[in-house]
Amino acid sequence: MWIYTWQELVWMTVAAIALDWLIGDPKWPTHPVIIIGRWIRWVEDRLHPKKVVITTIPVDRHSKWLHMKGVLLTLSTITLSFAVVLVLVHFANDIHPWLGYAVSTWLISTTVAIKGLKDAAYLVYNPLRTGNLADARKYTGYIVGRDTDALHEEELTRAVVETVAENIVDAVIAPLFYALIGGAPLAMLYRASNTLDSMVGYRNDRYRHFGTASARWDDALNWIPARLTGILLILVALAKPGLSAPRAAAAIRRFAQLHPSPNSGIPESAVAGALGIELGGLNVYGGAASERARLGWPLRPRTQRDIVNAVSMLYGVSYLVMGGLLCVVLIF
Repeated sequence: MWIYTWQELVWMTVAAIALDWLIGDPKWPTHPVIIIGRWIRWVEDRLHPKKVVITTIPVDRHSKWLHMKGVLLTLSTITLSFAVVLVLVHFANDIHPWLGYAVSTWLISTTVAIKGLKDAAYLVYNPLRTGNLADARKYTGYIVGRDTDALHEEELTRAVVETVAENIVDAVIAPLFYALIGGAPLAMLYRASNTLDSMVGYRNDRYRHFGTASARWDDALNWIPARLTGILLILVALAKPGLSAPRAAAAIRRFAQLHPSPNSGIPESAVAGALGIELGGLNVYGGAASERARLGWPLRPRTQRDIVNAVSMLYGVSYLVMGGLLCVVLIF
């Protein structure tokens, strides 16, 4: 039995951040998140098939039954993700400690998506910069669930900035937080939880009961990381010219609780406040309009440059985390 020291966990996390900066998500080997996604879909197809099944079970009992199936999906996914990574790391460490470090570092890096977020944002920004709204709409549709066919530049910008801001928690701070506590196995457990939420954690007719456990579990895991992210975004705004740290802090206090998520409102409000723009508003999903809470103050119109600024804040947060971890491990 081996247990990594806190210094080893810090160094592996630092190396994972650097690895993600450099290469992001490679096409090979098959990304662990893709494997987790396939598992979720496989279990879902068996527990909650899309084919309509006629049942005589009362509605209340049927809802509770779907909820229990959702609990089973959540427990099986996070347990299997944790256990498989734990075995892999143990096996690598038994061969040689440095192989264990390498495997752990790579696995942690797959739970982080700093470069991936930047690349996705710039897939929209680059067409916008050249006036190619068709491609900008297409690539925005890859990262958001709303209808994008009729969006103009300001709304495309809003969609991308909201995605980058929200995912500073999901794709950066939360996986790093759990990696520092429990190494690659716990970081992968978090990534599995977040993948569950992104696949079944919806409030529509299909997932309202089946996806409840996944959504609530993801909310619980993100509670501390989201609030840490809010602090880090304020610090980034303090350090970067043109951004407002006081306004970021005020936006969190004023707007974060308006968001339907107990966590996502914090980074979105902070970014909106720092940039001096308004996020949220009218979205359309499958032709149906939905009004989202408006976050921040519309001190100026949104422009494509806000995508660059949001990505800059994303990287600023990762620099702060890297610098803080290096200071801690080198001093202590």
